[in-house]
Amino acid sequence: MNDTVASLHFKFEVNGGDFAKAGDASSRVKKILQQIGADQAIIRRVAIACYEAEMNVVIHARHGFVVLDADLEKIIIVVDDEGPGIEDIELAMTPGYSTAPDSVREMGFGAGMGLPNMKSCSNEMEIHSRRDVGTTIRMVFENA
Repeated sequence: MNDTVASLHFKFEVNGGDFAKAGDASSRVKKILQQIGADQAIIRRVAIACYEAEMNVVIHARHGFVVLDADLEKIIIVVDDEGPGIEDIELAMTPGYSTAPDSVREMGFGAGMGLPNMKSCSNEMEIHSRRDVGTTIRMVFENA
């Protein structure tokens, strides 16, 4: 018997300030998961969390990547950006807390629910951030 599990790996570029393409990476992740027959409930959770993370890159960072690693057991999304970093992660996890500029809020973004939504949609979430370097968020999704 072959114990090897098929694994997918995709990497999508995200540019800071590019609201015209905001959501493209998370849409592509969702389509890939649909094509491999992932459960609809997990696809929904991944799509929400991935979109929130991608929007944080667009709003706050200069540049970043969304990485999808998936197999039959779990889905891992890593979002890595070059940006200002998150000064106080605990505060940033507070629902409603936002550092988005007014211009972004006027577009309907930056409500301060991104990180809390990512955490509630994922089974595990880790945030590593360095001031003036960037932020890496790793989210793990498993079937309920």
